[in-house]
Amino acid sequence: MARVALLLGGNRGDVKRTLQQAQQLINERVGAVMRCSNRYESLPWGFEDEQTFFNQALEVSTDLSPIEVLDTIQQIELDLGRDRAAEAQEKAATGACYVGRPIDIDILFYGAEVIHSERLVVPHPHLPEREFALVPLHEIMRQMVHPETGQTVAEMLSALRTREANKQA
Repeated sequence: MARVALLLGGNRGDVKRTLQQAQQLINERVGAVMRCSNRYESLPWGFEDEQTFFNQALEVSTDLSPIEVLDTIQQIELDLGRDRAAEAQEKAATGACYVGRPIDIDILFYGAEVIHSERLVVPHPHLPEREFALVPLHEIMRQMVHPETGQTVAEMLSALRTREANKQA
């Protein structure tokens, strides 16, 4: 069994309900949800949008392989209304790297594995710079160690906040 950290987020539609449905489907299709953070509201990251995001971290125990987890969570996103083709069109039209969406599920950690494949990079490459991911993850897995940097989630969050405070000064 692998200990997997997932981040759920979205900013379109009834996000709170969508996150609840996603958690239920993850529990059914990926593995037992062991711990779940509170939902946190945050501004969009990397793009402008009128709607704020809600994010939530889950710790899941699974016997699926990393690619099986990826395939399963992408199907859950599709089942819950995510339309990647429409997102691609919006990105092309606006030049933005990211756009609003009803649901997004990212694999932050898959145990202590390091994966760099065409379809999947784990730990999530942007985790150390995303407070919206670190805050809910810190709530449930603060001592989880990043296998490449050796930092705990708590240390990554502290370092990010220090960098942000220094930018403000």
